[in-house]
Order: sequence, then C-alpha cells, then structure tokens
Amino acid sequence: MNHEGALLAVDQGTSSSRAIAFSVSGEILEVAQHPFVQLYPRPGWVEQDPETLIATTLKSIREVLDRLRQRGVRVITIGLTNQRETTVAWNRRTGTAIYNAIGWQDRRTADWCQQLAMQGEEERVSARTGLRLDPYFSASKMNWILEHVTDARAMAARGELAIGTVDSFLMARLTHAALHVTDASNASRTALYDIRSNRWDAELCDLFDVPINCLAEVRDCAGEFATTDRAALGVRIPVTGIAGDQQAALIGQAGLHEGDVKGTYGTGAFLMLNTAERFVRSSRRLLTTIAYRVAGRTTYALEGSILSAGATVQWLRDGLGLFEHTEDIEQLTNSTSDSGGVYLVPAFSGLAAPYWELGARGAIVGLTHSSNRAHLAHACLDSVAFQTQDLLDAMRVDGVTPAALKVDGGMARNAFLLQRLADILELPIQRPRNVEATAWGAACLAGLGAGVYRSLHETCALWRAENTFAPKLDALSRRRELDGWHTALGVVLGKRQ
Repeated sequence: MNHEGALLAVDQGTSSSRAIAFSVSGEILEVAQHPFVQLYPRPGWVEQDPETLIATTLKSIREVLDRLRQRGVRVITIGLTNQRETTVAWNRRTGTAIYNAIGWQDRRTADWCQQLAMQGEEERVSARTGLRLDPYFSASKMNWILEHVTDARAMAARGELAIGTVDSFLMARLTHAALHVTDASNASRTALYDIRSNRWDAELCDLFDVPINCLAEVRDCAGEFATTDRAALGVRIPVTGIAGDQQAALIGQAGLHEGDVKGTYGTGAFLMLNTAERFVRSSRRLLTTIAYRVAGRTTYALEGSILSAGATVQWLRDGLGLFEHTEDIEQLTNSTSDSGGVYLVPAFSGLAAPYWELGARGAIVGLTHSSNRAHLAHACLDSVAFQTQDLLDAMRVDGVTPAALKVDGGMARNAFLLQRLADILELPIQRPRNVEATAWGAACLAGLGAGVYRSLHETCALWRAENTFAPKLDALSRRRELDGWHTALGVVLGKRQ
C-alpha cells in the first residue's frame, strides 16, 4: 500500500455537492460542501439545474485542492460517486445540458410506466435489469427528454446527443466533453442495462425508445477512466473510480462479503445486501442491482429503498416549523419517552420496497388532544426504523438474516435514531468512525484503480466501529409498536397489513 498523497472523493448528492480528501489509511484530511436547491416545477416533478450541479461540484473540488496545496499534500487520484437515476442530456460537443436534470424522485412518467406494465412488460424489464418498471429509474426519464425537449430527437439522430446519469455528465464536463463514460453500478440503475450479460439491452432501448448511440460506454468501477482537463480544475488529475452512491457506501462500509448489509440514511434511506456473484431475484419485491464490477467480475446486491428519511425531518423543520435546525430533532425526541401512540407514514412520494405503492400518500395516525410536537418528532424517526424493519423482513424471506447493520449518512449522527433502529430491528447497529462511507467507498475504488491498493479487500482492514447500539426494548413492547405501525401503514395502503 502506497501511503503518500491523498485520495479525492467527489460526492455529488441530491441536495449538495461535496469533495472530501482522504489519506490512504482512511483519515479525512479536508472537506468542502456546497448545497443547492431542488426545483419543483409541477406536482410530482423534481428537477435540478445541471449548471448548478457542475458549479457546486467544481467549487468544492477547487477548495479542497487549494487547502491540500497549502499543506503540501498532493492528490493521487479522484473517485466519483453520485445520486443515482437522476438523468441529464447534453450536447456531446459542448457539454451543455439541453434540459434540467430530472431527479430520481420525479414521478412525471408514472402513467406511461403503468401503461407499459399493463402491456406485460414488467417481467421483461425485471428479469434483465433486476429493477421494476417505474419512473424511479432513468429509462423513462430519458424517453421524456427525447419526446418533450425541442430538437432532442433530431440531435440524437445526428449523433450529437449524450444522455445519462450524473456521473457521466460530470465526467464530460471534467474532461471538456471529451468522454461519455459511466460505470457498471450506475448503468444498472437505468432499466436499460442487462446486468447478467453486462451490456446495454437493445430490446429494452427499443421499448423505452432510447437510441443506444446516446448512451455512455460502460466500464468497470475501478480503472483509468480519464484525466481531468486543466480548464476544469486548473490541474490534470486522473479519475480512476466511479460508483453510484449506495454502491460506494457498501464498499466504504467494508461490505465486500456475501451477506454483508449496510444502511445509508440521508434524504432517503437505502439498505444494500451483498449477494456476491449471485443474481438473486427477490420474492419480496426488493431490487437486484450491480454492487460493483472490478477486473471484469460482477458483484451483485439486493437493495431496498426508503424514499423519505431525512426528507421527513426536513418537512417537520421547514413545512411544520417544529424546530429550527435539523439536528434539533434529537433533543426534541429525547424530551418524550414515546410517540404517544402517534404514527407517521411518510409517503410524500409514495412508498418503495417492499410495498411499491408509489401512488400512496402520507398520513399521521393516532393523534389525540395530548399529542405534541415531540410525539410527532418521535414518530418521524420511528418511521425510519419501522420501514427498515420491513426491508430486513423481506431480506430474511429471501434467505438472509444479518448479524448486524452498519449505518452511515447524515442521519447516522443521530444517536436516538440508531438506538431506535437497534430496538426495532433487534440487531446491533454499528456506526463507523468514518460516517462518510459513500465518499470513502469512491476513494477506495479510485485507490484501487490507481494501484494504491492491491484489492478492495485490502481496504476492509481500515474500517473501524466508533459505536455499537445494542437492543434494549422488550419483545412485547416491540411487537406492540410494530403492530401499530402496520395498522397505520394499512390506512395509507387502503388495506390491512
């Protein structure tokens, strides 16, 4: 292992762009972060300004590079990780986007996806991609851009249009539009990529009416992608690792062995289970996805998504004004011993796995005259734990019973939430010393691609637990709370669970 220099991770997320420099042994050296606002032009539509994505990303990178330069630390390589499924289309020659980025939460293509499902196309999509026929994934967003943006189809016919996930857009801009590349983990989230044969599927491209010539070249997650253009960063640095954010977090949590499970708790929450080289079709509507592809070998995973985790906290803060700062929720929840019988089902954009009721809408159940803001805050964090339990139940049905859950993301700093997870899941919850698992995973891939590490497994030895939260809740209380949750869930789903 080469210990000289820094690994620079670029984490382009749903609500901010960050750059984090790590030492080769995994210590954080420098961090820069710049938030941006999401755009909601119509109900159910979620967009982002592509130029803002680029500007905040470049600003974060340059700030970290400047600080490292002042410290006399050189950057060995860059690893990229990104919000997945969010879709951008741009001019191949100039790198200029032709429309806003359509966010992963966007629902504008729901009716069209439902029509395709009614035509019997769900099984074909799922068998090849491991995904569902749903607007969550990139393919229908790509179709919408091609159908509704002026001149998009004509540009595609002339070979002038590139379309892809955020990682490929970043790579185009970092290389002065010289490349249109992505990695296998991001490609696997488009619903156009056959994850068994590792290629774009021509029949699925025809189904979604997306020309293959618009799509990126798909590479392994670690290797020599490109060198940044000097005009972008003022310096040329190799990019040698790319992965979608949840896959990167699995790597950053040392989840490299079959049966390893991690949970990332941010705007949404995502559980990912390593199934090694096995393509597992879930019987409980979990997604099958590529965890990573290294040296031509594909590692698969089962994944379950909670659409609203930190987003629910933000709604309590901004929508209801229950507290001023996000972190204030921990003190508020600690001021009450329970939720007072209040349950919050945060189906703001529907419910994902294992329910897949994306037309559902949220509800607060169990309100009385004695209910107060602390009870609602408690119910908010409880909803994250309850949904996680439902995902783990689904994984158990699919044959996996984890011994512990490793957690990361912004919400992992909330000790109250982690204790609730331990109690509801009846599992030890392990918070790592480095909760920036997503960025660290990107750094690990970049380090592998640059030859800093001999294998990803070499990075496992760098993982350290900071704290472990053990279950404390008695079985009867736990059962009572879960029964209450499933009753509230039944109200939202229109049926008893």
